[in-house]
Amino acid sequence: MTPEEVVRAEAAPAPVPLVPEVVLPVAADVMAVWQRAEDRAGAPQPPPFWASPWAGGQALARTVLDRPGLVAGRRVVDVACGSGLVAVAAALAGAGDVRALDVDPAAVAAARWSAALNGVHVEVLLADALADAGPTGPLGGAEVVLVGDLFYERSTALRLLPVLRRLREGGADVLVGDPGRAHLPRAAFDEVARHDVPVVGGLEDRAVRSTAVLRPRAQLRVGAAGGRDR
Repeated sequence: MTPEEVVRAEAAPAPVPLVPEVVLPVAADVMAVWQRAEDRAGAPQPPPFWASPWAGGQALARTVLDRPGLVAGRRVVDVACGSGLVAVAAALAGAGDVRALDVDPAAVAAARWSAALNGVHVEVLLADALADAGPTGPLGGAEVVLVGDLFYERSTALRLLPVLRRLREGGADVLVGDPGRAHLPRAAFDEVARHDVPVVGGLEDRAVRSTAVLRPRAQLRVGAAGGRDR
């Protein structure tokens, strides 16, 4: 099956609990989707993060829609987009240009379907933003970088934080949605907003997660001009 066929077979359009303005392809049973993916491949597979709107993405999307000035008219990149919730929210909030990145072909297919379902234009790319975070990579030219729920794994967190700091120091606004994942370095961030997010599909240890939207603290060199805190 192609990634597009997998997504269409495993998920159906549904409104997002905290962001009902957005409709996404959502799987009824994410664990069953994961098991079927491993059965088809005959080998272990990464979790189908695209199959459900995670708490960090919901909080970030809600904040963007409630405060459209964060993205309006600006070049926005959604890192590790999953099914594209945050990218779609940015487009609905009036972003000038929206790019969504993920390393999972099924997530790319899901995000493209999400854009179509919501009648917005999002450039969706199969790309690892952390592997090519330079000015000519997929993050190049971003004025706003949005990251939903990506501090769940130590190795990813160690790669992610330096990239976000460099982007912030380079003038981009960086916003992270996180419900208190184990590998979030909380002291490195300032809180911008907080939402109580309904959990979809029983994937968490509680029905509602208090989820923060955070901005990394720029670590500017001594003597450098102070950065703007938008």
